[in-house]
Amino acid sequence: METIKKLIFIGIFLMGNLANAQIPFENLQDAFSKSYEFEMKGNYVSAVDQLKSVYQENSYETNLRLGWLNYMAGNFNESIAFYKKSIELMPYADEPKFGYTFPLSALGKWDEVVTVYNQILTNSSHNTRAMYYLGTIYYNRGQFDKAITYFKQIVDLYPFDYDGLLMYGWTNLRLGNKKDAKILFQKVLLNRPKDNSAKEGLLMVK
Repeated sequence: METIKKLIFIGIFLMGNLANAQIPFENLQDAFSKSYEFEMKGNYVSAVDQLKSVYQENSYETNLRLGWLNYMAGNFNESIAFYKKSIELMPYADEPKFGYTFPLSALGKWDEVVTVYNQILTNSSHNTRAMYYLGTIYYNRGQFDKAITYFKQIVDLYPFDYDGLLMYGWTNLRLGNKKDAKILFQKVLLNRPKDNSAKEGLLMVK
């Protein structure tokens, strides 16, 4: 019985691949091209329709793009479904996980967003983009002791990075580390001499 089930599964899988193979590349390329044109005009629904007309369940690129377009159209649950599918297809890729956080954030599912960023860091431990977003979430929650670890890592990796320095400075200030905050804000002003946020921070450490 188990052997029969396996054969049925293999048969369904092969049929799915054959169905996908029936779509000529020219048709797929044309649908993608038209979807970009509609996106440029802000017509996300038509952009989605173009790709759905050539939808291939096992196509990472199609699922990823449908995740993005549905997010832009405000169809957050649909966006989540397509991003999940793209993650299933490319489980080690960071790209679909970052996309997945967009509809989750729009729905206010911040704990799930944190989980996704941690998954990215498990896969790519030096991914400063994930570090920055995680740090910002904890900063906005007032969890400065957690936020500072991520901003410190960014600055350790990129000592003259504007975003990392600025948030590291503000987090130090919130924790009462005024001396460190002052040094960090000064470094920000070496990067962007007219930065108002860094100037505001310096006034607060005096």
